[in-house]
Amino acid sequence: MTMLNTEANLSAPDDFYQELIDAHRDLSAAQSALFNARLILLLANHVGDLAVLRQALAAARQDVGAVK
Repeated sequence: MTMLNTEANLSAPDDFYQELIDAHRDLSAAQSALFNARLILLLANHVGDLAVLRQALAAARQDVGAVK
């Protein structure tokens, strides 16, 4: 079974973060949410492994309930 890689894996994480922020610039809250949904689905399709995606969903959900 393939495992979700949670170790740092981006060659330029700061550059990616800036690109992500730039992609949201001038979007309304609804447009930003739609962009995020589309990006998630594109990346999920790229990963393509349901077991890995389930691990990612669980990891992303972890401790979210504690945030207020």
